[in-house]
Amino acid sequence: MTPQEVAELLGDCDAPWWIAGGYAIDALVGRTDRRVHDDIDVGVLARDQVEIRSHFASWDLRCADPPGKLRSWRRGEILREPIHDVWGREQTNRPWRVQLVLNPAEAGVWVYRRDARVRRPASELTWCVAGIPYLASEVQLLFKSKTIRPKDEQDLEDSLPLLDSLQRRWLREALELVDPTHVWLRRL
Repeated sequence: MTPQEVAELLGDCDAPWWIAGGYAIDALVGRTDRRVHDDIDVGVLARDQVEIRSHFASWDLRCADPPGKLRSWRRGEILREPIHDVWGREQTNRPWRVQLVLNPAEAGVWVYRRDARVRRPASELTWCVAGIPYLASEVQLLFKSKTIRPKDEQDLEDSLPLLDSLQRRWLREALELVDPTHVWLRRL
């Protein structure tokens, strides 16, 4: 799916959602032809999963039940960590169209699942381009910092000159908490 298709699909959804992954960096850079995308990640707050599940009621939704197995996300089932990725497609014989990523939050504050010391008001988690919400670039880069792949390096390279001082500071402080020896810290 494209970000526009996701926006059409979720346009009437009351729960907050956002485009994440490489598409979030594309929105910052202002180019969609930077690199190939393997999938589209759509972030939601885990607390809103019942509404999200009902919004996709007719879809085949499979949760990634670690380590690496997909199983059906049953109606009425509440997913808990470590399950936070859900793959979706319109029918079982069709290709996967979307990856839903459940994000923890407490009392209106988003919590980084990999290190709960990193937090941010949920109201400051996204920004919009053409009416489509995207994950804040500095938060997306934090996710990409875990296992640096060539596409993650490209995303950092393309976005770093566009981050303002507050975004750079937030990412630097988050990385210092998570991994004080991270190679990206020198560049921030």
